[in-house]
Amino acid sequence: MFPMVTGFINYGQQTIRAARYIGQSFIITLSHTNRLPVTIQYPYEKSITSERFRGRIHFEFDKCIACEVCVRVCPIDLPVVDWRFKREIKKKQLLNYSIDFGVCIFCGNCVEYCPTNCLSMTEEYELSTYDRHELNYNQIALGRLPMSVIGDYTIQTIMNSSQIKMDKDKPLDSRTITDY
Repeated sequence: MFPMVTGFINYGQQTIRAARYIGQSFIITLSHTNRLPVTIQYPYEKSITSERFRGRIHFEFDKCIACEVCVRVCPIDLPVVDWRFKREIKKKQLLNYSIDFGVCIFCGNCVEYCPTNCLSMTEEYELSTYDRHELNYNQIALGRLPMSVIGDYTIQTIMNSSQIKMDKDKPLDSRTITDY
């Protein structure tokens, strides 16, 4: 008779435990119903990148001293630096500088260790092309400054979810993040 009673007790404990787990998951699901959706209609709306975002690399040809520190600190030896030694002034003259963004891992080591600050990260993240050879940027393409997302009047910019401040007194007309 005791095994039957302990079986009922175990069954009751398992039932209570299962109901508690189902209740906890239901509470988590209900807590997400009050949140706003984070859907962004991409070509027409773009999110503002964070301050430390690592996008395409910008290169200033005039500042570069061809020291090749960027090549040495790159984990994949990506930047290609062509230079010629000028004997009369005893300095290197930079001839060509290029980076293949099809291979780049955007680690930022080249920007961090550049002694003359001729490299910097931009907020440009739209680097997709149909031909991977178009991702090989020379010093002219690297020197071009990207257009800021904030400055583009044809695109509605969306702030990050950490930057959104909601007015609690004003009721929401729509449940999208774009109505702020």
